[in-house]
Amino acid sequence: MRLWHYKLIPVLPKDMLVSQWRECIAIKRQWEKGTLKHRLVSYVMKYSKEYFMNYVSKIDTQMTIRGIKHQNKYYDEILEFCEEDFDNYAKYTNPIYFEHNNRYLKQCYYNLQEKYDRGIISEEEWQKIENIMK
Repeated sequence: MRLWHYKLIPVLPKDMLVSQWRECIAIKRQWEKGTLKHRLVSYVMKYSKEYFMNYVSKIDTQMTIRGIKHQNKYYDEILEFCEEDFDNYAKYTNPIYFEHNNRYLKQCYYNLQEKYDRGIISEEEWQKIENIMK
């Protein structure tokens, strides 16, 4: 379980983007139940849920841009879950997790590089990732 660095969302390969959508749904459900204990993502609970909503919105937007069909009911569930933590969604300021710093961007990059090296990510997909890192 991982939340990819937000700068990589626009270039994540389709399968990874869809998997990230599923991860967000799983994180919401575990957070809601109080069972979110995964070391790579449990940091989200230190923040206002507005941060999580911002991240999920980036995933949702990218899926929409790419024409990837997904059920809006899950987005609505996450929105409802997150709205209880902030007064007015219109005041939304696009906060970014402190953990999504340059060091984490490099860690995610190297994780993706390994996937490229093993043939999980195509050359075309890898070039998009490389361009983000320049």
